[in-house]
Amino acid sequence: MRAFYVLLFLMLSLSCDSDPVNRNPFLQEVSFRFELNLNLPLYNNLNNIANPVYVGNASVGIRGAFVIRSGPDTFLAFEASCPNQIPSSCSTMTLEGVNVVCPCDDFEYNLLTGQLLNRPDDGERYYDLLFYQAVLVGNSVIISN
Repeated sequence: MRAFYVLLFLMLSLSCDSDPVNRNPFLQEVSFRFELNLNLPLYNNLNNIANPVYVGNASVGIRGAFVIRSGPDTFLAFEASCPNQIPSSCSTMTLEGVNVVCPCDDFEYNLLTGQLLNRPDDGERYYDLLFYQAVLVGNSVIISN
């Protein structure tokens, strides 16, 4: 019976992952909360599905955020800094339709999924967009981390 408990303990301890959260090493965690009033012309694109906006406010994320309406009451927000680059002079992504492109490495990401679209097949680890919370409250979208 004792051997059973020893075996059970070994199996449980070996099955535990020592790194349960696989964070992006290029982008640091920043805390923020920012409200986008959908009545303002600056955020008018968010009144339609799949029309993203760039929020370049200095208090939002590392380099700002891209926000997109993905459904009638659903919004997504992602960090504007390239997820596979250390923040630098070229690491703020640019909008191209519903995608964003990193000028440092020409990687392209989809704002409806957050995924890297042209992921190299070289065995290296590549990161998708860093996700932020986006919640519709009345006629405002609150993005936060």
